[in-house]
Amino acid sequence: MDTENEITLRLRFHKDIKENSASLLLKFENYSKIKSDDFTIKTSDNHIWLDIIASKRKYWTPHLHLELEPKSDSETHIRGLYGPDPTLWTFFMFLHFIIAGIFLIFCAIAYSDYILKNSITLDLIIITLMTFFWFFLYYLAKSIRKKGHPQMNELENYFNTILES
Repeated sequence: MDTENEITLRLRFHKDIKENSASLLLKFENYSKIKSDDFTIKTSDNHIWLDIIASKRKYWTPHLHLELEPKSDSETHIRGLYGPDPTLWTFFMFLHFIIAGIFLIFCAIAYSDYILKNSITLDLIIITLMTFFWFFLYYLAKSIRKKGHPQMNELENYFNTILES
């Protein structure tokens, strides 16, 4: 998967497998019972989560979420989503909402000051800073994803190993 040219932070993929979803789910459940030195597998209904074990996990470590969708009795559509640790993702979303809130509040204040013919210099400085912080968060997330790329490849290889078994 070529991730360098992707603008999205949470990479997605789709794959069609010539096997029914029940047997695929069984493969993953069987692998989850085998203690791996590097990976953990959790399953719930048609959802599967592949993670790196806690001792090898860093803050940039990705996880892989798979959703099995039956297309027919002998074919399954797999939706995959690579993402950061859910706690880290929630923190990033929290920061985005705070920055967006401050940006919108100061846009309204700047408009009010403009109508009242007050100075809007401070308002524009804060609006510019929030824009800068938003771009900074984006590039920070891109660098985190880039650091996690080798582990993402490991997860993909493990996923393919289970499919081929």
